[in-house]
Amino acid sequence: MTATPLLELKQLGVRYGNIWAVRQLNLSIASGECVALLGSNGAGKSTTMKMITGYLQADGGTAQVCGITVHINNNETKSKIGYLPEANPLYVDMYVREYLAFVGSIHNVETSKQKIEEIINTVGLTLEANKKISQLSKGYKQRV
Repeated sequence: MTATPLLELKQLGVRYGNIWAVRQLNLSIASGECVALLGSNGAGKSTTMKMITGYLQADGGTAQVCGITVHINNNETKSKIGYLPEANPLYVDMYVREYLAFVGSIHNVETSKQKIEEIINTVGLTLEANKKISQLSKGYKQRV
């Protein structure tokens, strides 16, 4: 008996109008594997990630995360993965702690002061924690 792949894409595809951005992509990633999506601009890397994370509906095929089909159980699959897009969806007028509490509450994550401080320490934001997000560098914004 083989283990369920962490990620499995079967004939996955999406098109914009008549143009396929990703067409019939097959990929299986097992536990412990480290994989990178490489390719030139327009190759479909970001589009593929958007389908895997449920931010974009596929026009064909299936994507499964830990055996769960993305388009059927989108919230459950999102809870299994982390995805950091290039453009951070941040509220730049909020302070770091304020933003973490806000986003945590939206996703039903514990947002006690102690938990937020643990997160800040874990990701190395201690020196930046009292700043507005607009005052942070790109790297610190990604940590937030």
